[in-house]
Amino acid sequence: MRTEKPRPTEIRQDLAAVREHYSHSARNRAMKIEDRWHQFRLNHARQRGQNVTVLSLAGYGSPRWVRVFSRIVMAPENDFEGGRRVAKVIADGVRGWRNFVSAPVPFAQVTARVEGHTFRLVADRGGILDQVLELPAGAELSPGWHEVTLEASGAQQTKAEVHIVGDEVTSGVICDIDDTVVVTKLPRPFLAAWNSFVLDEHARTPTPGMAVMMERLLNRNPGSPVIYVSTGAWNVAQTLTRFLTRNLYPHGPLLLTDWGPTHDRWFRSGKQHKVEQLDRLAAEFPQVKWLLIGDDGQHDPMIYADFARRHPGSVRAVIIRELTYSEAVLAGGRAEHPDDEQLMGVSGEGNHLPGIQRVGDHEIPWIYGPDGKDIATSLAAHGWL
Repeated sequence: MRTEKPRPTEIRQDLAAVREHYSHSARNRAMKIEDRWHQFRLNHARQRGQNVTVLSLAGYGSPRWVRVFSRIVMAPENDFEGGRRVAKVIADGVRGWRNFVSAPVPFAQVTARVEGHTFRLVADRGGILDQVLELPAGAELSPGWHEVTLEASGAQQTKAEVHIVGDEVTSGVICDIDDTVVVTKLPRPFLAAWNSFVLDEHARTPTPGMAVMMERLLNRNPGSPVIYVSTGAWNVAQTLTRFLTRNLYPHGPLLLTDWGPTHDRWFRSGKQHKVEQLDRLAAEFPQVKWLLIGDDGQHDPMIYADFARRHPGSVRAVIIRELTYSEAVLAGGRAEHPDDEQLMGVSGEGNHLPGIQRVGDHEIPWIYGPDGKDIATSLAAHGWL
């Protein structure tokens, strides 16, 4: 018995944005190759009758604006429900490579609704939506968690959570992910590929005590935002969100990146991504002093020290999780310590000593510890827990 061939899925793209992108003089060979690959995958998914799907990702904002995140992809009918993977797929375990199978919908048209206000948005060339919605004059959102409704032509309506940070909030947490809240134990050159393509999401190991330490910080400072900044791809956003939720980490938006080429690079710079997101948060919330949490196996100490020099009034303290000897070896050694007056000291046993980074009249504590328990002890000594 012959089965009826599915009708090609109808999609709605912003044609003006498509024409502008394809005619742009700065579109290099790498971008052209990726664009062809995206178009091939999109056409194949449409011919198979897959559905347009708007993935639900957490965002943040102030009472007057909201920054929303999403990915618009093609996916089989039974893979997602309301922008989230259905329970059976999660229970069976999601290998990382599955996150990269769904074809993106470049320049997809999306309608967003926030507290009765409607916005027309357009995704980027990789189907990623990262846009700020400015509320009309006089309209304000109350602090706390709200829902933004996202909808694309032919897609099921999706509700994404956004954390509205009140003007009275003066403390927050910015946290790295790999080697900070997740124990990786992998050579750094293979870390991103392994976590993204191979590892079953249930096989990720949380860093001992970090979730409890962060929860205690939030209990001490109600209403404080927690924002996770990582060099990971947007493709793994939902996997990381489920990992953080399952291991009782505080709920918060993820600031990830697109691994694809840019106008001047074949691959995006993870370090530059972190620097840009930190500077943006300092500008968006000038009243907030951030606790910066990272690890000493990559660039976090240098990135945080430089950020403190540029925005000393935006940093409450820097918390660095010390990698074990084996983790440091796999990571290619420990990160270089920032060069600053009396910032960092090392004991005779090789352990890091707490230090102070002085920037003008500001004194910024640096706290080291191998896990959440030791870090919590140091935070309690400073009166922050």
